[in-house]
Amino acid sequence: MYRCEHPKPQFERAAWINLNGEWDFEIDRGNSGYARKLYEDDKTLGMKINVPFCPQCKLSGVEDKDFMSSVWYKKTVELTEEQVSGIVYLHFGAVDYLSTVFINGKRAGKHKGGYVSFKVDVTEFVHAGTNTICLHAEDDERDRLIPRGKQSEWYYSHGCDYTRTTGIWQTVWMEFVPKTHIEKVKYLTDAEAGTLTVMADLCGADTLTVSAAFEGKDCGSASVASCGGQAVLTLALTEKHLWELGKGGLYDLTLTYGDDVVKSYFGLRSIAYCNNKFYLNGKSVFQRLVLDQGFNPEGVYTAPSDEFLAADIDLSMAMGFNGARLHEKVFEPLFLEYCDRVG
Repeated sequence: MYRCEHPKPQFERAAWINLNGEWDFEIDRGNSGYARKLYEDDKTLGMKINVPFCPQCKLSGVEDKDFMSSVWYKKTVELTEEQVSGIVYLHFGAVDYLSTVFINGKRAGKHKGGYVSFKVDVTEFVHAGTNTICLHAEDDERDRLIPRGKQSEWYYSHGCDYTRTTGIWQTVWMEFVPKTHIEKVKYLTDAEAGTLTVMADLCGADTLTVSAAFEGKDCGSASVASCGGQAVLTLALTEKHLWELGKGGLYDLTLTYGDDVVKSYFGLRSIAYCNNKFYLNGKSVFQRLVLDQGFNPEGVYTAPSDEFLAADIDLSMAMGFNGARLHEKVFEPLFLEYCDRVG
């Protein structure tokens, strides 16, 4: 199976399952799938596809580069009583463009946008045993009102527009979350003071604890009690290590709220722009940036592996670049995480 790694290294729980791999699939050029009720559990799709690769690319096993109005996906997944005892989130790293999610034949959610991740709370739709996930993705590739980045509106690539992407093109996964949990977090660092401020959206009442470490060494923790909603705390780091170009330097972070445990990371740095100069940690830095359009020979928008992403960055640094202009698409978190690691 391709792309087995956890897709969000800055918000990682232990209780998750990767749903990449072979899915049932059908190209719906006439967009008639709703009329044919393809979302129903007893309706079969006529093809197979290797998720998370788009049907236009070689790695998907489909490699159909013609225009497609919409596509359908289906997969069954076995869930245990323990997994369905709390909240069940179904995540999609990215689906181009208009997505409708069905669980066991019932519509569970909808999302518009081809470049950002989204999740659907499927708790009320799943049960212990066999469950069927169905996704319908609509994508009018000639509609200029739909953001398409560098995807060609002609049949062939032309100029600097290239092979199109339809449907799922980033990792799909399920996450099993306690009812009292961390919904999302935002980090603000103060490099001079050596502090990290965490703003967390929380569900349920408990105590939020945040613990930081650098290269395995404890660097402090802080806690705040909450009744749910948003909580804010500031952690004073016992050791200050600045993130630097060509070096990186990240703190590992553990966030705990009741039974919910999230692994994360952050970097401590200051960024400023003044008098036509870019400053990192108070020092002027000349930016030598490579333009990265984010296309891959066999996966189009999707890298074949985590190692492929890392090699791209290593090659850029070996050629003397200290940054990249990421062009016309939202790059996956694993690419950004490796940039963070190596500086």
